[in-house]
Amino acid sequence: MTDQKRIYLNEMPSVDEGWWKAVLADEQRYASQRQQPAVQKTKPAHEEKVEPPPENESVQTDWDSVKQLYAGDRIIEMNVTGYNRGGLLVESESLAGFVPFSHLIDMTGREHDSDRDENLKEYVGKSLHVKVIECVPEEGRVVFSERAALSEPGKRAELFQSLKAGTEVTGTITNITDFGAFVDLGGVEGLIHISELSWGRVAHPNQVVRLGEQIKVQVLDMSAERCRVALSLKRLMPNPWERADSDFPEGCVVEGTITKIISYGAFAMLDAGVEGLIHASEMSLGEGQSPRDLLQLDQKVKVRVLHVDKEHQRLGFSMILNEQ
Repeated sequence: MTDQKRIYLNEMPSVDEGWWKAVLADEQRYASQRQQPAVQKTKPAHEEKVEPPPENESVQTDWDSVKQLYAGDRIIEMNVTGYNRGGLLVESESLAGFVPFSHLIDMTGREHDSDRDENLKEYVGKSLHVKVIECVPEEGRVVFSERAALSEPGKRAELFQSLKAGTEVTGTITNITDFGAFVDLGGVEGLIHISELSWGRVAHPNQVVRLGEQIKVQVLDMSAERCRVALSLKRLMPNPWERADSDFPEGCVVEGTITKIISYGAFAMLDAGVEGLIHASEMSLGEGQSPRDLLQLDQKVKVRVLHVDKEHQRLGFSMILNEQ
C-alpha cells in the first residue's frame, strides 16, 4: 500500500447511525410504515399526502422467525397488500413489512416517473420473492428487498465476513437515486452516498455513474445487523484539495467550467476536480447585469486564482476580462 493510500485510509470518516439516517433519508421516511389498504386516489398524485398507515392488528409479527429469516439470508414469498409513494406494503400470515421503491427490480431508475403511483398500484394482489434486509423489533420495523433476492441464500453472510473497512471491492451499479447509487457487491448492496462520488460537487449521481456499470469502490463502513455497506468512489482517487495550494497558487490563470450560477456569482470546476467561486464583483458585468446574463452552465471560462483555502475546500476566482 502506498503512503498516499495510507493517508486516505486514516482520514476515512466515522460512519455512525446518524450518517446512515441522513444518506438513507428517502427510505427511512417509509421504512417504519406497516400494512394499509391499497391507496384509493381521490385527488391528483401530486396533491396526495402520504400518512403513516395504522398498525395492522390482524398480523402479529413472529420476531423470532424474522430474525431467523434474516440470519439465514432466506428468500421468501410475500403478498403485496398496499402501497404509497415510498414503496410496497407486504404481508404473510405472521409477518408484515415494507419494500422500498428502490429495492423493486422493475422500478429501478424510475423514481421520478409521473405514473409512479399507477405502477405501484399494479403490484397490489401479487406476490414477490424477497429477502429481509432490516429487522428492528424495538421499532416494529421489517424491511424487505426484491433485488436482494436475486442472489442465492447465504451469500450475504459470506460477504460480510470478507468485507473490511478500507478495502477495495468491485461491484455493479444496480440503482441510482437522488441521494446516491446502489452497488451490488455479489450478494449485498452497498450505497455510495452522493457526497462520496466525487471530490467535486455532484448535482445528481447519474452525472458520475450509470446503471449496469461495473466499478471499483472503497468500503467505508458496514452494519451487518442492518445489511448496510457504506461505499466511496472518490476515496480511490487522489484528493485534489491536498495539493490545491501548490497546484493552483494565487495569481495563476486556469480554465474552468461553470457548474452553478447564483445571484452573487458563479461556481467553476477545474479539470482537477476542485470547484471555486467567481464572485459577481470579480466579473465584468455591465450596468444592470447579473451573472446569469453573462454566463451559462457548462461554459468554459478563464479565471485567475485569488485565494486558496484547502482546509475548508474553497477557492476564490476572478474572471479574466473579455474571456467567456
